Order: sequence, then structure tokens, then C-alpha cells
Amino acid sequence: MSEKPEHQLTTPESVVADPEAIEILRMWWSKNEPVMSVKPAFNDPMQFGRMLAYAARHMAHGYAVRHGHDQKHAYDRILLGITEVVKADNVQTVAEPLSRQGGDA
Repeated sequence: MSEKPEHQLTTPESVVADPEAIEILRMWWSKNEPVMSVKPAFNDPMQFGRMLAYAARHMAHGYAVRHGHDQKHAYDRILLGITEVVKADNVQTVAEPLSRQGGDA
């Protein structure tokens, strides 16, 4: 996996400074499908739903800033994508074997 330095994600300073911060999710688009590493860290799954809603809003803002999209239109398109997957009957969870490569815990 290689990305240009300007496309690499960094950990926000506020998270680095917070000893109680918890990483919940890592996501990639690989071989034409989503791949992710997840940690169900909340007692109530609804909190993860809230986190995804925040992520959708932040991503819409990112599309506006980086690609010049209208932020509301980008948000609506993101919600449409979420709705398509939620309604789909062919989405499966495939668990890969755990690996300790690359220093990931």
C-alpha cells in the first residue's frame, strides 16, 4: 500500500494529546471493495451509528473543500450510498485472519 504523502491520513493532535482516545475503525478501498479493521468499543452500538453520521458530515465537507462539490449535495450522495448498502441483501461480512504485521495491534 502506497500513497502520496499529501494523501496520507495523520492522527489529529487533539487525539495524540488524549490518553483516553480510542481508535474504532480503519477503512480502505481495495480490489474494488471496502476492507476494514473494526473495534466494537462502545457498550451501545447506537454510539457507533452516531459516529458514522459525524463521519458522513465531515466527508461531505471534505468533498466540498477538495473537489469543489456542493456540501449539501455531497452529503445527500453519501446518505444515498449508505441507504443502498443498508437495503442490499447481498452484503456479507468476511473476516480475515488476524495479523501482527506492520506493528498493528
